[in-house]
Amino acid sequence: MAIRGYYGIGVEGISKRMNFGNLARSAHGFGASFIFTVAAAETIGTPQSDTTRSQDHLPWYSWSGVEEMHLPDECRLVGVELTEDAIDLPSFRHPSRAAYVLGPEGGSLSPAMVESCEFVVKIPMRFCINVAMAGAVVMYDRMRCLGRFAERPVRAGGPIEPLKPHIHGKPVYSGGKRVGNRRGRGRGRRN
Repeated sequence: MAIRGYYGIGVEGISKRMNFGNLARSAHGFGASFIFTVAAAETIGTPQSDTTRSQDHLPWYSWSGVEEMHLPDECRLVGVELTEDAIDLPSFRHPSRAAYVLGPEGGSLSPAMVESCEFVVKIPMRFCINVAMAGAVVMYDRMRCLGRFAERPVRAGGPIEPLKPHIHGKPVYSGGKRVGNRRGRGRGRRN
């Protein structure tokens, strides 16, 4: 499963180590590039729920507040929050470089964090779910949207045809010289 770009996922104000451990394990499994906490209510340490020991395999960042966050250049911050004006996750086009931040258990993203987010998305549900579960839904949606998979069939069940291999176009240049006489799409053609 090769997906272009990178992403990280984290939580603002997390107060339950086991929930963060579950999120970290899922992030590791879904191929996240980093995980983070912002203004954690307690020290996370090494949660027992993170059975893959994700901290041994990808960077963990811990920032004391929104103003301290330092994301990679051109990494777009995406808040995950159940608000009226948030974008429904199934209608959201994921940035190729993103950091997703979820609110704490029993709470919401701070106004400062929402202000820092370029986008705010929501999982279209009637009520909030566990932070680790919400993170897994967001990561699955990203993988489904940006990954390369065989087409779903019209009827119930799995794909009828396997994923076709990617075919690169004919080279335009070979050995520093233009191959053929085509000059761009549709240029030079006479009808």
